[in-house]
Amino acid sequence: MNAKDEMNAVDLEAIEDLYRKYKADPESVDESFRYFFQGFDLAITRFPVKPGESSVSVENSRKELAVMKLITGYRRRGHLFTKTNPVRTRRSYFPTLDIENFDLTESDLDRHFEAGHEVGGMGKATLREIIARLEKTYCKSIGVEYRYMTKPEIVRWLQDKMEDSENRDVLSREARLRILDRLIEASGFEDYLHKKFVGQKRFSLEGSESIIPALDAVMSRGGAYDVNEIVIGMAHRGRLNVLTNLMKKPYAQVFREFNAQNYDEEIKYGDVKYHLGYNSTIEYEGRTITLSLTPNPSHLEAVGPVVQGIARAMLENVHNYDYDQVLPILIHGDAAIAGQGVVYETIQFSKLEGYKTGGTIHIVINNQVGFTTNYLEARSSTYCTDVAKVTHSPVFHVNGDDIEAMVYVAKLALEFRQKFNIDVFIDLLSYRKYGHNEGDEPRFTQPKLYDIIAKHKNPRDIYAEKLIAEDVITRQEFEAKVSGFHRRLEEAYEESLKSNKLNLQPFFPKRYKNIRYPEAADFEKSVDTAISKELFIELAKDITKLPEDKKFFNKTRRLFAQRAAMIEQDSYDWAMGELMAYASLAKENHSVRLSGQDSERGTFSHRHAEVITEDGEEKYFPLKTLGEGQAPVRVYNSPLNEYGILGFEYGYSLAHPEGLTIWEAQFGDFYNVGQVIVDQYISAAQEKWGIRSGLVMFLPHGYEGQGAEHSSGRIERFLSLCANYNLQVVNCTTPANFFHVLRRQLHRDIRLPLIVFTPKSLLRHPECTSSLADFTEGGFMEVIEDKSIKDLSKVRRVLLCSGKIYYELNAVRQERKINDISILRVEQLYPFPEKQIREILQRYPANMELVWVQEEPFNMGAALFVKQQMDDCTLEILSRPASGVTAEGLSAQHKMQQAIILDEAFS
Repeated sequence: MNAKDEMNAVDLEAIEDLYRKYKADPESVDESFRYFFQGFDLAITRFPVKPGESSVSVENSRKELAVMKLITGYRRRGHLFTKTNPVRTRRSYFPTLDIENFDLTESDLDRHFEAGHEVGGMGKATLREIIARLEKTYCKSIGVEYRYMTKPEIVRWLQDKMEDSENRDVLSREARLRILDRLIEASGFEDYLHKKFVGQKRFSLEGSESIIPALDAVMSRGGAYDVNEIVIGMAHRGRLNVLTNLMKKPYAQVFREFNAQNYDEEIKYGDVKYHLGYNSTIEYEGRTITLSLTPNPSHLEAVGPVVQGIARAMLENVHNYDYDQVLPILIHGDAAIAGQGVVYETIQFSKLEGYKTGGTIHIVINNQVGFTTNYLEARSSTYCTDVAKVTHSPVFHVNGDDIEAMVYVAKLALEFRQKFNIDVFIDLLSYRKYGHNEGDEPRFTQPKLYDIIAKHKNPRDIYAEKLIAEDVITRQEFEAKVSGFHRRLEEAYEESLKSNKLNLQPFFPKRYKNIRYPEAADFEKSVDTAISKELFIELAKDITKLPEDKKFFNKTRRLFAQRAAMIEQDSYDWAMGELMAYASLAKENHSVRLSGQDSERGTFSHRHAEVITEDGEEKYFPLKTLGEGQAPVRVYNSPLNEYGILGFEYGYSLAHPEGLTIWEAQFGDFYNVGQVIVDQYISAAQEKWGIRSGLVMFLPHGYEGQGAEHSSGRIERFLSLCANYNLQVVNCTTPANFFHVLRRQLHRDIRLPLIVFTPKSLLRHPECTSSLADFTEGGFMEVIEDKSIKDLSKVRRVLLCSGKIYYELNAVRQERKINDISILRVEQLYPFPEKQIREILQRYPANMELVWVQEEPFNMGAALFVKQQMDDCTLEILSRPASGVTAEGLSAQHKMQQAIILDEAFS
């Protein structure tokens, strides 16, 4: 079947049936047919066919319809036939947009058609004029995908914007010279680095320099659209250029990062220069805009959800949900945006109530090769940006050599985002002048491409030639600008040599001006986190009430009655301890944010931070009813992903150190899908980038015979990452200790992540309770002493343990009436409370046995870590045998292994 036949192979009866549906209800048909039928109606209106009328009028109507089909074809498929690739010939796509494929011929080119009214307000026009307008709009340096969007008003707005202007901007001489200045800075900076620091990695922007004037257009015009804060995330390519030429990081500081020998502040290890973050402000036309470039690792796209979390924290806590005031920008690589799953995760939650940030401008530096891999080997989709269709976001594909087109699209993207608050994508088709890094040889794998690139002028010189030809600037003026910028860089280089030490700017310095880095003394004394008895009782009553005028399930009312009874019984379970921590912090004006896959109810049906009315129409949040002056308590059910949401909550915690930010895993082992965030941000950011975060991770942990997948939160992995006071790792055994450790996060002038291994069976264990006094006196206990044995001189063995197994050990001890074995609970595993433990052990006989007991396999859990911390003691370890899996698959096997551990502990 040829192209024409393919276009016309349509079931006419089906079309007629669709048309009848359209006439009855336009919204009942697909938007593509809706526009098609609008054009058909237009033709019929302009050329009504009357009874007995000649076939000429019928032919006119058919031709009008054919022209409307052609117009729709350009809008839907014009992006396939553009001139967007500066160094390659585009792949061929069929059927083409040739008029023959739409039942039109050359004889129709100079006929006038009413369909012209539909194209950018042209009015009645010849087919030749209509095609010329469509070609300029959809098939030159800009290709647009937008007709899959489902909201007609958005499609129409974008369509009119583009067709009215022919997808181009008329720029003043000053605006064009500003663009040239940005290109001179972008290219000149890369040229200088290439010659001054030969062979050193910098991940050059060369070939894609047009992103700099595009970002400059967004930043400088942002104020006109009420933008106050811009949060940027990007990988390493072009990062140094963005830092210096847009965010105004001093050139001398960047040059020093190539030569420096050490750091002169608390940052211990630091990071390579193209991973560092930066904060600055810009002034433009009387508006001040704050810029934040988020630090990122080499793990591509990991920074995306972090940026979204930062933006959300700003929106919730500073800008009162005014989405126009905070603008996230994500800069991707083409291989990364197509290949990294976290991109999909981040886009998927972009419209959800608890996570949306009012739309992100995504810019892809599409150099058409990932490291060494050709784009044809890197994805199955037509475009690297096809993930945009998930959220019905428009995509602009732009030729990176057409600078003015790129700047126009950047401004249109900004206007679109501010008007509709949804994501928008810009695919910057460009190239990479060198290999993946400057020491790489790309011709090993891409000889043809790099033969073309070697002969290709850079965007600066292409644009300069254009402006010189149009008498906007003389060649001498251009060359003077280039040499003048080179002199600025030389002066900056001389300045950089005055010191060989780096002073890295902390991220968000204003937000953290009263927060310091942790030190050993912070963990050698407890912090008083108690609240008054009166306040505790008042809050407990507030959160255990249900409104009488709403209908709830009987089970819900019984649950809240049971919680209210705890006040009289002076015995509070785990859920009450947790909820009271949130309530008390909110009363102290600290906001609380908790999110996870089932966090509102709780995976184990223990929390019930929200309850639903019997008809399912309304949610009730007891933690939002604490009276005037309370800070917000926000609990959200997240989508079913870990990587993206963990990154989001980490970013949120960075931008809001005054609040408690918590991510909860459905089961502890599920965090491993977010391992990148743990390894690259949560555990390492303080030492790499000087970042401080108070993020809390809840990881349900404990062996209940449910198999390998839901037993272990992988304590050993977190402990292997602990050093230099970068983390806190706890495994609490009482509701009150859990209450105090959460409050401790905000009752010190330090911030560092807190990893909490939360229980499952202990949530309803009759012994796992706390009294009022436990909450209203003292604070978090790193170690809980054994108060059940009065005469310590008779103790022959001390069992050290952490978490749930304490209750099983204690039950066996009581059952066997053993009074010469003591049990110490190590509630905080890192920083390891060695001093407290040794002080307690001094009260026991010198010849007593010291045993670490755990339910995890020998090579997992805390055993080997504790043994290392207590390396001068003879410490026996009781555990499951070393294993490659965390737990047994059969409940019977679990009970047998657990019994062996417990029996050996008391043998």
